[in-house]
Amino acid sequence: MTGRRIDIVVNGKPTSVQAGATVAAALLNGGVYRLRESVVGEARGPVCGMGICYECRVTINDVSQQRACLSVVEPGMRVETGAPVAK
Repeated sequence: MTGRRIDIVVNGKPTSVQAGATVAAALLNGGVYRLRESVVGEARGPVCGMGICYECRVTINDVSQQRACLSVVEPGMRVETGAPVAK
């Protein structure tokens, strides 16, 4: 990774993140720990960090079920978590 930062949009909010980071790392570094909810409403977030557990699924650029731990941030990327957004 570089010291360079890029802008992405997380849950509709512009966010500056480290270039070269995975989406999961960028979200965690930004204080977003709840990436989705289970079918019974339990909080879910990154567990394995290598794409095996599927717990870090988010919507990236309108494509759902993307694993945040395997996706590298790109300028202008839109990320939506499946968790309720704090107001």
